[in-house]
Amino acid sequence: MRGYVDCHCHISAGDFDKDIEEVVEASRQAGLLALLAVAEHAEEFDKIIALSRRFPGFVFPCLGVHPVQEISRGQHRSAAVQDLHAALPLIEKYRDQLVAIGEVGLDFTPRYVSSEADKESQRQVLIRQSQVAKELDLPLNVHSRSAGRPTIHLLKEQGVEKVLLHAFDGKPSVAMEGVKAGYLFSIPPSVIRSEQKLVKQLPLESICLETDSPALGPEKQVRNEPRNIGISAEYISRVKGVSLETVMEVTTQNALRLFPKLASAIRR
Repeated sequence: MRGYVDCHCHISAGDFDKDIEEVVEASRQAGLLALLAVAEHAEEFDKIIALSRRFPGFVFPCLGVHPVQEISRGQHRSAAVQDLHAALPLIEKYRDQLVAIGEVGLDFTPRYVSSEADKESQRQVLIRQSQVAKELDLPLNVHSRSAGRPTIHLLKEQGVEKVLLHAFDGKPSVAMEGVKAGYLFSIPPSVIRSEQKLVKQLPLESICLETDSPALGPEKQVRNEPRNIGISAEYISRVKGVSLETVMEVTTQNALRLFPKLASAIRR
């Protein structure tokens, strides 16, 4: 199957409201087979489901509660168990349409976490969503900024086996613990902005592609789009010394292995 899979993007973001049709068409033209649309909070769940119905067999929904929640523009707090009250019933409602639970995880960036209590709050939210993922037999689409080791350790403690760690910023040695656990890592186009040891060390069989659109694009402060997925693939091809075709084939097979619901829908 020839084409890319964007394993992590925020296609429901307001940045795309005015030109979503064009953005989706441009991504198809760039060789994308599928976009995994992740959520950050319950308020956008219905919008993501609506997009998956508007672009069937192309936009696939992942629902979850992000470790950092926006209070108001520029103001954030750690996720709390209360944030799950609205989210869990909707996850149950849409369970058959979901390809993953996400975006979930831990974020210990100092500006978001002011105490050990904040960290513990995030852990409890992740533990509960890990349980839900296991109950529904769905993979987790995971955020782990400034918390690579604690995230991997918690997921292993919880017995979670199917994991995508997106835009991992931890040490390669920590990432290798994830590789040993069978976890996959997705690489965004922003990788070209900084020399990354991670791609060098990860086996290609543990790598997927993502854009994290509208964030993590090749240029800072410029809206990223799924069509930029090839930038990630080209970087991996160069660092690994393998053909672009090989990167496309292996990363897509990795994605279809982790997200089996995707495979059956794309092959229809």
